[in-house]
Amino acid sequence: MIGDACKTMQRTLWIAPLALLVACGGGGSTSVNDDTQAGGDDDDGGAVQGDAGVPGELHDAYLWFDGNVTVALDGNDVTLEATGRPNHTSPYWNPNNASGFYVAPDPAITDESRMSPGYIEDYVNLFTLTVPTSPSLAATSSSTSLGPVGIAVSGVPIFNDQEGPNIDLNIGVISGFDRNGAHTGPSTYHYHLEPQAISFNDDALIGVMADGFFLYGRYCYATPGSYPDDLDASGGHFGVTQHSNGASEYHYHVKNELYLGAYYLLFPEDYQGTPNNVSN
Repeated sequence: MIGDACKTMQRTLWIAPLALLVACGGGGSTSVNDDTQAGGDDDDGGAVQGDAGVPGELHDAYLWFDGNVTVALDGNDVTLEATGRPNHTSPYWNPNNASGFYVAPDPAITDESRMSPGYIEDYVNLFTLTVPTSPSLAATSSSTSLGPVGIAVSGVPIFNDQEGPNIDLNIGVISGFDRNGAHTGPSTYHYHLEPQAISFNDDALIGVMADGFFLYGRYCYATPGSYPDDLDASGGHFGVTQHSNGASEYHYHVKNELYLGAYYLLFPEDYQGTPNNVSN
């Protein structure tokens, strides 16, 4: 389970040098699974300005992705395959609790009458995203679309601030979200808001967006205990992260801006890199 307790656990790696993912193509790829989050390099000296990652090398941030996500390096690309099922509790698990993750709805957040139909176990998904190991900023930004716009470290897809075509999230929809800003539909459990099981008013890694840039919590690692004040329109900036080994790289943050007076949207803006398709 990803949470504060996991941040202090020793990371474990499984590396299969010849693992092959169909989406990658070719051979000689490396697969990495990690079911605990690991701390990054705390050295923030000698920072250099550049985009995220090194061509042909797997970024340290990918070691934080849970066992519900398979990460495979193939040349200058990395492919993620995610089940869409979280590694944390939710009232959207079946109440028979075969998963071991079911919790009753918190009445301060939602109740069964307001929840979306469908249990997490009802859906069988395999979300696939291939991004460059060293993504670059695009000449122009591009808008997100309905459906998955990224993959969280828990294996759950990240959605934007739209509930349907040109339909913003509203109180009626949010009233059915769990404590992770998530609900079911269409055919998957997904996050719209800051997922408290992963990040809540901190600098934790949340996931990777479809353009290959990582998404972090509201705090900035480079300035502990404070919110970044130099974010662009998409919530991105250059800076050192806990996974960048002292290098300054472009990454996104959840903006510390309230939505509907009480919520923090995960990614309501445009991609600043070139997005790839999150297929299923």
